[in-house]
Amino acid sequence: MIIFDQAHYSQIERDLSKLNIRGFSSWKEVYGRGSNTGEPHYGSHAWPSVNNAIITIVENDRVALLLKYLKELDNEYNNLGLRAFVLNVEDMV
Repeated sequence: MIIFDQAHYSQIERDLSKLNIRGFSSWKEVYGRGSNTGEPHYGSHAWPSVNNAIITIVENDRVALLLKYLKELDNEYNNLGLRAFVLNVEDMV
């Protein structure tokens, strides 16, 4: 699961294809704030930015590549905010 400032959406969507990651689902206008230093993303007058979220299921051998890409993107634009979480999928249809 990837949660990020809305400004990243087009780039992440495009780069998932470049990383040979095809399937994903996304949510737009996700509200929240970082647990340590992140600015609130509330879509309000005081805090106008919002987040987006993408969930994608990838093979184990692709996880490190995806996390490396996301870490580099976050470091390049560290004021926007980006977090990624790895969750195990036990089964699926």
